[in-house]
Amino acid sequence: MLQFETHSEEETRKIGHILAQRLPARALVLLTGELGAGKTTLVKGIVEGLGAAGADDVSSPTYTIVHEYGEPVRVYHVDLYRLDSAEEVRGFGFEDLLDQPALLLVEWGERFPQLLPQDRIEIVIAATGESSRRILVQGLH
Repeated sequence: MLQFETHSEEETRKIGHILAQRLPARALVLLTGELGAGKTTLVKGIVEGLGAAGADDVSSPTYTIVHEYGEPVRVYHVDLYRLDSAEEVRGFGFEDLLDQPALLLVEWGERFPQLLPQDRIEIVIAATGESSRRILVQGLH
């Protein structure tokens, strides 16, 4: 397990850059944490660190469900917060995304454990202060 402490959004994005160099090109990454914990901020750093898009081009897919980055697509960023059932998750093609040759970054996926394969990387982000965060990474080989 890896553990990081950050004290600003910029530091959280920098951890994303570090993780981008260690993450496999094809993997499921589950990002968990309370609303506002910094999941999308970390994703900005990962996507930018991979060179798939600039941090300013990355936003939360809360309403669109999925954002794609890279040409060809190298990163899918999924937010399941607004979905209420496994059927809704299946309905937009989540299982198809699992088969893509890309990095799949999923926020709020823990709400649908029955749809998640065991082979995954989990990143837990916890606020430890107004702008400080603890980031725990499990399953990264």
